[in-house]
Amino acid sequence: MDELLKQAANIVSNSKMTIALTGAGVSTESGIPDFRSSGGLWSKYNPSEFATISAFKADPLKVWEMLHAMDKIVSGAKPNAAHIGMGDLEKMGFLECIITQNVDNLHQAGGSSHVIEYHGNSRTLSCLWCGKSYSAEEKRGSFPPVCECQQVLKPDVVFFGEMIPALAMNRSLELASSAQCLMVVGTSALVSPANLIPDIAKRNNAKIIEINMERTHLSDGISDLFLQGSASKIISALVNLIKNKGNKII
Repeated sequence: MDELLKQAANIVSNSKMTIALTGAGVSTESGIPDFRSSGGLWSKYNPSEFATISAFKADPLKVWEMLHAMDKIVSGAKPNAAHIGMGDLEKMGFLECIITQNVDNLHQAGGSSHVIEYHGNSRTLSCLWCGKSYSAEEKRGSFPPVCECQQVLKPDVVFFGEMIPALAMNRSLELASSAQCLMVVGTSALVSPANLIPDIAKRNNAKIIEINMERTHLSDGISDLFLQGSASKIISALVNLIKNKGNKII
């Protein structure tokens, strides 16, 4: 692992543009289980009943049963060492942008300012009828949260059946086409359209560094380096190596 970490640190420190693609695995150490895991939301709430835009429009109160459970988990979560380390990489000039499939705002809380949110963010709510927006904190304690027009508010997350925001999609594909290094952290990159990013980056000769607890379909074909283990430990070690590179530790 030490040798792989050194190789990864050299790739990142020598790259003129590094981006990251992150998923649920980067936030599990903050106490947010993967929705698809045995303890995740989909084990309790059928996504076809609770997580589609048509379900929300038909019965928003029912959908808010799931959203309330999600909010209890997400609202109390704090950024872990992986979020903070990636924020440090950005501040040091070694990470251009994070493309995340998460809706928990933890990358921003960890210090990253350039974050593309594929699936939106749970920290704000909007009214589908009049367009007014609120912070989730502003409406905390209300169940369900209601707009001043008396319609039930929807969190600004992308439900099944909704399109990925065009700006997020276009910018992420542009970055993937021009990156020299892509870090894939805490995601199997199976869900479309995020699964396009590693392929596009690889076709454009980017080095792919994968950090996951388990091997994925990327590990043996697309990834140049596979670092297996905790995202927080590996990212922290990577940041320390890059910081010390000037002292010839690498």
